[in-house]
Formats: sequence, structure tokens, C-alpha cells
Amino acid sequence: MALRTAGSTTTTVLSALRFGADVTPQDMGTLANLIKDDKVGAAGAHLRLNSAFSQNGLLLVPNRGVLQVLPGDYVMVDSDGWPVLVSGSSIGFGSTNWAHS
Repeated sequence: MALRTAGSTTTTVLSALRFGADVTPQDMGTLANLIKDDKVGAAGAHLRLNSAFSQNGLLLVPNRGVLQVLPGDYVMVDSDGWPVLVSGSSIGFGSTNWAHS
């Protein structure tokens, strides 16, 4: 079987942004600056490398490509600088595995 399970090993809170009309360019820039490149630097090192997040919902992840973020979606960043995109529909349901503020 190829599928595996995965989940958080802690209750650490991730930095997050809920994308929508009320998000400021400054908020988007702050989140983009938290994202690091996992393919640059010494073994195990994660370096910042020009991540970008535009008002039209395009999130550039260095060496990985572009994600389309829709209104209501959450973009979270873990402590290693890796982005997590969760659909607004998934995070919005009462039975979801996600929590947010």
C-alpha cells in the first residue's frame, strides 16, 4: 500500500493567513518571508529565497512552483519554513481536523 498517515507530533501553532479581500499586501509579504527554500544550502539548512504571494492568490514556493490560493483558503508555515495550503472548505467544516483563530 502506498498511502501513509501523517499528522502533527506537537500542538505547535503554525503562522497562518486566511486569504481573502481583507488581507493586506503587508500580511501577504510577512507570510511569504517566512517560507524558506528546502533545496538550498548545507545539509539540513533551510534558507530564505524569494517566496512571493500576490493579491491574485498566486503563492510561489521556491524550487517547487506556484500554488493557486482561493478566497477562504488558509496558508500556514511551519517552523522550518514549509508552507501548508488548506482549502477553505476543508478548514471551515465543523468536523475538520484543522483549528484556526
